[in-house]
Amino acid sequence: MENPRFVAFLLPSLDLIPFVLDGAPMTEINLLERLAEHKTLGEAPREELAWLAAHGILRNLSVGEFLSTKGVPVEGLHVLLSGHVTHCVDRGAGPVKVLEWRGGDVTGVLPYSRLVTPPGNSIAQEPTEILSLHRSLLRELTSRCYEITSILVRAMLDRARVFTSSDLLNEKMISLGKLSAGLAHELNNPASAIERGAAQLEDHLNAAEAASLALGASRLSDDQLEAVRAIRASCVAKQAGGKLSPMDLAAREDAIADWLCAHGLDTGAAYALSDTEVTLEELNRIAAIVSGPPLNAVIRWAAAGCGVRSLASGIQDSAMHIAGLVAAVKGFTHMDQAMVAEAVDLGSGLSDTVKLLGAKAREKSVAVAIDLEAGLPKVRGFASELNQIWGNLIENALDAAPQRGCIDVVARKEGERVVVRIIDNGSGIPAQICQRVFDPFFTTKPQGQGVGLGLDIARRLVRQNDGVIEFESQPGRTEFRVALPMADQ
Repeated sequence: MENPRFVAFLLPSLDLIPFVLDGAPMTEINLLERLAEHKTLGEAPREELAWLAAHGILRNLSVGEFLSTKGVPVEGLHVLLSGHVTHCVDRGAGPVKVLEWRGGDVTGVLPYSRLVTPPGNSIAQEPTEILSLHRSLLRELTSRCYEITSILVRAMLDRARVFTSSDLLNEKMISLGKLSAGLAHELNNPASAIERGAAQLEDHLNAAEAASLALGASRLSDDQLEAVRAIRASCVAKQAGGKLSPMDLAAREDAIADWLCAHGLDTGAAYALSDTEVTLEELNRIAAIVSGPPLNAVIRWAAAGCGVRSLASGIQDSAMHIAGLVAAVKGFTHMDQAMVAEAVDLGSGLSDTVKLLGAKAREKSVAVAIDLEAGLPKVRGFASELNQIWGNLIENALDAAPQRGCIDVVARKEGERVVVRIIDNGSGIPAQICQRVFDPFFTTKPQGQGVGLGLDIARRLVRQNDGVIEFESQPGRTEFRVALPMADQ
């Protein structure tokens, strides 16, 4: 601006400093009056407000102009005289508003704050007037302006609480989203198995009914019926050696099919009989007593019964798997329990967490082993918060572990505390960033894959449960340790 017309007033013990606003001069007296009406700072003594007016720089922000930018050091303290500024953080799905300030608020670097660079961008939403105090003057502010410093410290604490609650809520929502995706994948397999089994069950029941009618029409003798009962007993018996491998099962099916073909029987029964305890010797015994069409009816009846029982067993196993997952979710979230400190069984919490993250572990073929000390004491804490700690730490370990890697979850009583160790065999944490792993919004993951809140929130929750969290890392082994007080201490 060329040759602005300044109007200056002399304030006690202050230099003569003019301000220019929108082409018209604003004096310290005018600014002082505005600060005296400021919602946050208005109660401070006028001499302190006068110091702030004398040392601040008046700024105008247009709509869309940045007050601060992510990754760029914050210039100083900002007193909003009018307007509207929002602070947005990109957590992988686009910018999200986490804070906002209007005329009468303060933002930027506050006395005793550790803020250096902001986690997001602060943008003016409407024309905004700001009085900015450079951060180099904050030390002098704290010595010259006691009341303003007290007000700003209270504002800093309020801001920290808002950020903490916002961070925790967002991390919970992110964890919930990941958990929901993994749970949907986990539930899809058994639900699909139930659907397929129910669809096939009707055909198998029809086949079993037809085979029963054919068997009844064969008019077998008592000795023949006794042999049929022996075949049936082998079909319903559980395999002593457990489930066969796919290759062994295929070889057994081929052998039974060859036997059926050699006796002129329907080879379609081979698949159903192969997954039972029926042996070729038993088939030879029944063939020695029953022959011709009655033998075919016996084999069809036995195979149909095996098929029905196999489908029913598969449906039951899938339903139990779904019930187990629902129980794990319920145990993980403790959704039906009050938020009070209680004696917590770490074993069930760790098992539920590993079960819910099973889909992610299988995706990378990572083996997750849980090793709990026998008679492990319970700890005192908030069960849902402890489970969120395990979820964050184990998920980080899964991200760090290599393809076909391994993770060990170990819990032991050590002195007066219970220590949980989560160990992965990943590449380790570089030494130059070890001091920053717990910093909020610090992450080494690509954009959209991490927001840098998991370990920060894990540390907060550990502290809220009177615990301590530490870590050690080297190539091939990273260990996070959480020590918690026992319930009886």
